[in-house]
Amino acid sequence: MKLNKFILLLIFANLSFGQYQTTGKIKPISEQGFHEIILSPEIRSYSKQDLSDIRLFDSKGNEIPYFIQTPKNISLNTFETYTIVSKTTIPKKSTTVIIAIPPNKKHHEISLFIANSDAEKKYTVSGSDDQKEWFGISNTRILDDLNSTSETSVAKTISYPLNTYHYLKIDFDDQKTLPVNILKAGNFTNQIQRNALQEISSGKSNTTENHSKKETQIQTLFDAPQIINQISFEIAKPAYYNRKAVLYKKVKRQLKRKSITTEEEIATFELNSNVKNTFTIPEIFEKELFIKIENNDNQPLSILKVKFSQNPLSMVAELSSMENYVLKTGNKSMTAPEYDLSAFKNSIASNLPQTAVYDIQQKATLKKQSENKSFWQQSWFMWLCILFGGAILLFFTTSLVKDLKQKNGQ
Repeated sequence: MKLNKFILLLIFANLSFGQYQTTGKIKPISEQGFHEIILSPEIRSYSKQDLSDIRLFDSKGNEIPYFIQTPKNISLNTFETYTIVSKTTIPKKSTTVIIAIPPNKKHHEISLFIANSDAEKKYTVSGSDDQKEWFGISNTRILDDLNSTSETSVAKTISYPLNTYHYLKIDFDDQKTLPVNILKAGNFTNQIQRNALQEISSGKSNTTENHSKKETQIQTLFDAPQIINQISFEIAKPAYYNRKAVLYKKVKRQLKRKSITTEEEIATFELNSNVKNTFTIPEIFEKELFIKIENNDNQPLSILKVKFSQNPLSMVAELSSMENYVLKTGNKSMTAPEYDLSAFKNSIASNLPQTAVYDIQQKATLKKQSENKSFWQQSWFMWLCILFGGAILLFFTTSLVKDLKQKNGQ
């Protein structure tokens, strides 16, 4: 009985170290088919460097096949929330929602976040510049499929003819069904950057001057380890300069039973006022980086910004407009999946509609890594449990073999 309990404890300990630590929602799509899902630096920072721990699931928990590629165009997607000016309900007749559109903005669609409902709604859309005189835009359309099995709300995009009205009014027919709850309104904006690297914006830099060594030292600390392929400098002055710079990291090593910290050089480059100071470096996956600039007898450079960037990557998967998808990652024990889809990369069009990951959530246990943990939460405890469990199993196996030999001998 005690042995069974201990084995169950080992299984529980292993499971606790094999969970996905990060989740993100996939922005709703308008058409079914293959899509390119842009992977932001944030989601990649919570994954393994080779992205082998990323998985895609639909609302029923089914795993969706995908493959990784380098996109030709980078699409930055954000949700811009618009002000809901008013919501007016006339029982058993209609609900009217008035939304303010940013001034001087052409628009042909709006996205509504709606609380789950099994209702099917007829609606009309009208526009105005003063909320007094309204003009018809779209008549008698139907809004359906308002129920998500995994979320408490759904995002629905309403399309209509292009216009510049400052106010949009949506009238829902409530004669046969109760009103639906409009939580927020706005638009998913899409900005395309061609052949552009993705800037990593989560780093915090600290610059100090070492006058004795005639060096400028820059320390950059990210929220989580980041993949970095490029570094660039924005320098205000002096007008002319030519300095050697070294990018390095600090590594702890064991030397004669003592832990020492050494500087490991990653790349060297020359900062020069005649060129654009952008440098491609061998890919690294680090949380903390250091730069030292040799000033010699010159005044330190006035550095406005040090920018770190990474080569863009995306997932390609077949998605349905009727589904909600979740991306999960951060399980360091996972290995790369093997999907049939990978064999058909060349058969899938390269110019695919794009979507992105939003509402990225990370388990609190990861966010508090730096805080003190109980001993049973430490990785060494997991390995100790595994070794201890293996030793016990070996002991009982050996004892069983001995007992069998003794019985056979009799």
